[in-house]
Amino acid sequence: MTSTPAEQKDNSPPQPSQRRKTNRREQLRAVETRKAILDAALIEFAERGFDGASVRRIGERAALDYTLITYHFRTKDALWKACAEYAFEQIEAQWDEAIPPDSTMSASDRVRTEFRSFLRFTVDHTAFHHFMLRENQGASPRLPWLIENILRKTRERIMPQIRAAQKDGELIAADPDLVYYMLIGMTSVLSSLSGEMSQTIGFSLTDEAAVERYWELVERAVFQ
Repeated sequence: MTSTPAEQKDNSPPQPSQRRKTNRREQLRAVETRKAILDAALIEFAERGFDGASVRRIGERAALDYTLITYHFRTKDALWKACAEYAFEQIEAQWDEAIPPDSTMSASDRVRTEFRSFLRFTVDHTAFHHFMLRENQGASPRLPWLIENILRKTRERIMPQIRAAQKDGELIAADPDLVYYMLIGMTSVLSSLSGEMSQTIGFSLTDEAAVERYWELVERAVFQ
């Protein structure tokens, strides 16, 4: 029996354009899967810490078979590091978008922009601050890696701006290192105490006007 033209067409190898479309779909699916894993893992690590976190639970949070997690990240340590890198990549992307390389923004406006953006990130990703706090409790074996590979880069970006803004008289005069950490604390408190603030004063992270009023307090307290 001879094959019909339709059968011959079905059996023919995929054309280059079809292969490219298939590859793009597979790449997009892999990117979406990785993002779902990291979003779920960030919450799991924030809530339970590294030791208490479960790869199986992360899979349940992401609505994925947990074996997909071990396919993308061979160890829990690799997954934790990827979570940290993923979070700070998003923060840096927001900074770079707000302050392009050719920006003529003053040092104080750069500090304002970066910490206002950081506040926005912690409001939108409440697990992030708790993820970071976990590594500051006790003698975390991951904290040295976090400092050396991620936090040092962030400090090296912002500290010169803080010193320049102080020199210009536009930022509170104090130890610049303490000012740096004070600003981190001020811009992450909403995410860390959102539950208490909700029950005591009715504050909601979804209330954009309330978040903006809080930022105005930060500005009045720190910037000249």
